[in-house]
Amino acid sequence: MGEQSRIDSSVPHSARIWNHWLGGKDNYPVDQEVGDEFLAIFPGQVDIARHSRAFLGRAVRYLAGEVGMRQFLDIGTGLPTVDNTHEVAQRIAPDARVVYVDNDPLVLTHARALLTSAPEGVTSYIDADIREPDVILAKAAETLDFDRPVALLLLGILGHLTDGEDPEGVLARLVAPLAPGSHVVINDGSDVFGAPGAGGADDTARARAIARYVEAGGIAYNLRSPERITGYFDGLELLEPGVVPVSRWRPEPSPFDEPPEVDAFCGVARVSG
Repeated sequence: MGEQSRIDSSVPHSARIWNHWLGGKDNYPVDQEVGDEFLAIFPGQVDIARHSRAFLGRAVRYLAGEVGMRQFLDIGTGLPTVDNTHEVAQRIAPDARVVYVDNDPLVLTHARALLTSAPEGVTSYIDADIREPDVILAKAAETLDFDRPVALLLLGILGHLTDGEDPEGVLARLVAPLAPGSHVVINDGSDVFGAPGAGGADDTARARAIARYVEAGGIAYNLRSPERITGYFDGLELLEPGVVPVSRWRPEPSPFDEPPEVDAFCGVARVSG
């Protein structure tokens, strides 16, 4: 079955909804409708999407530039917009090798059309689910050399795993083969800044928006505390400034006020020898 025939435009999908929030055009009316309903309940989601994208750029620039990373494994790629991982990395290091992983056929269709590599480097794509870490690692090894450092990017993806699906265990499996000097980049949604409703801490505007999204047929996203997200980096060398809102991880110098706090936390850590 071809990728186009696998695309279901009647069901909302997180990658396409994020594309809509970021001002992209690679989405369907159902994604726009559900995305706009989400924003009507929780308007702050646009800020989260934009700051999360900006964090990706800063983290990859740091890794490709200061650290000298030349291999990237980006799981949960989402739809191409601007400054995708390979574009940021290969702007600094044209020989960088980037492997994208996603399980949405629309993402893969656009990836093959738009995510073209610099001549000196390599860009490849894997159709797989984060729940299949062994499949991801085996296919990624066709492009990446796991005897050398790899940057593992998990941006907004671990929240799609339930506690029963053991996100810590999936993460540990993905980190296990990484060589010393590799880096792990994670950001995930939290709810610490949301205003609680009558139902208590789980009844914030963002939690209600996610519940409505699931009712509409979307895939559940599990908000987790900064402490839980910090725990993802156990056993790794967490770099400064630690686990912070995505807007506050090494922000670009600005004469204006410091960046706002948004409900998505992130960190970058090194795999020690």
